[in-house]
Amino acid sequence: MAVTMLSRRGVLTGAGGLLLAAALPRRAARGATRIVEDETGPFAPNAFVRVATDGTITLILPNVEMGQGIYTGEAMLIAEELAVGLDQIQIEAAPPGDAYITKELGTQATGGSTSTIATWAGLRQAGAAARTLLVQAAAAHWSVVPDTCQAEAGVVRHLASGRSLTYGEVAADAALLPAPTAPVPLRDPATFRLIGKSQHRLDSPAKVAGTATFGIDVQVPGMLVGTVAACPVMGGILTHVDADAARKVPGVRDVLTIGNAVCVVGDHFWAARKGLEALSITWDEGVNAAVTTATIYRQLHDALDGPAIVAHSKGDARAAVAGAATRVEATYQQPLLAHAPMEPINCTVQVTPERCDIWVGSQVPLRARDAAAGITGLAKDKVHVHNQYIGGGFGRRLEHEYVIQAVQFARQVSYPLKIVWTREEDLTLDRFRPAYVDRLVGGLDRHGNLVGIEHRIVGPAVVARWAPEALLPNGMDDDLLVATAETPYAIPATRLEYARREAPGVVTAWWRGVGGTRGVFVVESFIDELAAQAGADPVAFRRKMTADNPRARAVLDLAAEKANWGTPLPPHVGRGVALQYVFGSYLATVMEVEMSDTGAVRVRRVIVAVDCGRVVNPDQVVSQIEGGLIFGLSAALYNEVTLSGGRVQEDNFHSYRILRMNESPMIDVHLIDSTEDPGGIGETGTAAAAAALANAMAAASGRRYRTLPLTGRQA
Repeated sequence: MAVTMLSRRGVLTGAGGLLLAAALPRRAARGATRIVEDETGPFAPNAFVRVATDGTITLILPNVEMGQGIYTGEAMLIAEELAVGLDQIQIEAAPPGDAYITKELGTQATGGSTSTIATWAGLRQAGAAARTLLVQAAAAHWSVVPDTCQAEAGVVRHLASGRSLTYGEVAADAALLPAPTAPVPLRDPATFRLIGKSQHRLDSPAKVAGTATFGIDVQVPGMLVGTVAACPVMGGILTHVDADAARKVPGVRDVLTIGNAVCVVGDHFWAARKGLEALSITWDEGVNAAVTTATIYRQLHDALDGPAIVAHSKGDARAAVAGAATRVEATYQQPLLAHAPMEPINCTVQVTPERCDIWVGSQVPLRARDAAAGITGLAKDKVHVHNQYIGGGFGRRLEHEYVIQAVQFARQVSYPLKIVWTREEDLTLDRFRPAYVDRLVGGLDRHGNLVGIEHRIVGPAVVARWAPEALLPNGMDDDLLVATAETPYAIPATRLEYARREAPGVVTAWWRGVGGTRGVFVVESFIDELAAQAGADPVAFRRKMTADNPRARAVLDLAAEKANWGTPLPPHVGRGVALQYVFGSYLATVMEVEMSDTGAVRVRRVIVAVDCGRVVNPDQVVSQIEGGLIFGLSAALYNEVTLSGGRVQEDNFHSYRILRMNESPMIDVHLIDSTEDPGGIGETGTAAAAAALANAMAAASGRRYRTLPLTGRQA
């Protein structure tokens, strides 16, 4: 049976992790998140629904759209209960505000595969509450009982008389009604019209037509464009800049400086970049100028012995392993990784004495607003964050240091300033997925049964910087703990230790999962090694340990069946399996790879079975797993961030590879029908990739792969 732990990423209960705002007074003050200026104004019973008297229905969606389809998924949740079609609504990104805080993340944030988990109940409740008030307003207009009325497709009908009113026609009256003081009954899932059925994404038409506005597309009247160079060694400062040559470049308007960076401003990006290349810059590189990749790995491996926190313990794992008939030990190593989104970092800012406007794609708009207020000295309600579509987040835009940088530059000028980082700046000054080493020791009895595992993790605690209040009392990062200890298996005795080591010379951050994506590789690779030592089939070995976990057993069996597990394969071809429970979802992955005599790897196909609870938009779940696998395979096969002299060496896609179209395998995803509340899905495919791939490569080659990237040097 899986270990059950509540965590930042755990499945939420009750109304979910979304903080639902109370209804505003009928005549709210100007400047509030929602405004009802008079009786003919929009009906806004909560922070998520607005109905205008012309019938326009607007849904204010709390999470930002960065390619994962959350705008469509969240719109489906509200629209289902509001009884409207997706074609009847328009959507807006939520402004910064307490109403949109995800409690499990501690701020207004999109990340950690929490979006659907956190909004599943809350957004449905928001839609149901709005529908209830609209029906009540129509019923009052007709002097009938609300129970005799029905809402459908944006229209309220009185069933007995056939009379009808549109939502727009009753919006003003509904705005005067008191909001429900208790949760409104939600639809029976058996009557769902939208949820559980594949829907076209609401953002697709604009993206296909090229009219969608990403942060990098923002145009503001009078705007100039800048690009930046920060000290290439983390912690270094700017000591001198000679801008004479840059100012002679046609189109260059300004050269601006802050403590650790310089910005060249031009009429357009090309002028700014040519000006930046013409600068003569002197840096004080500081204490990290001698840091190398070897520095980081050395301190990680040194901590495999010595003091550590006991983060989780079940039974007496040390005694179980010591007394086992067979003892298996393995050490795994994972590198620093960059996010490398296709849309590089950018931010547009205009600062005046009265206000600050920021146009950006951010996963943390509330943090961005508050930071800008601190820099400008303006009140928070004078800072306006206009959140845009994001061309890839992966955790990079859970950071906001680039917003701070942009505001620091923009407050020096009178015009709106758009700053766009070069690809090289984006990669080398990223906030990186940490490097880790893990040592596991497992014991098997004389029948090949697993009796216990001792596991030590060595690496940074991202949460200690990003949300220090979430650090557990024993100093453990709960993201690492839960994603490693919360396995699908019944293991009699486990001991998980953690030795925290912060990497010098880099800032570490969330990277499409962190705990889940690093933990599944380690645990599932080791389970495969244990199965091999026991002389057991890898699927059968896992089945034996999931007898009390029917959801885990079901995805494992389905993936094995669809992959034709156990059937003969050609020479140099192998199958690998990985089973996981992370982000509140169960996933089993079977990967089939072919390896040449020289060690070249070709992923032939991937079979996935997933139980993520109740599925909101099936097509999007499949797309997320497909995209996550491609992202994860790219990292597992090729990616590693290295340092020399404190400087990151990988600076574009020629040195930081993404899986190419001709290298991408066939991916076949199978969804298990479930009535459980939704789990997360955005990072599950990424978490599965490295483990299933490493196990398949081991099956094809007869050797074990314990170091990422898998096509690099093996420790």
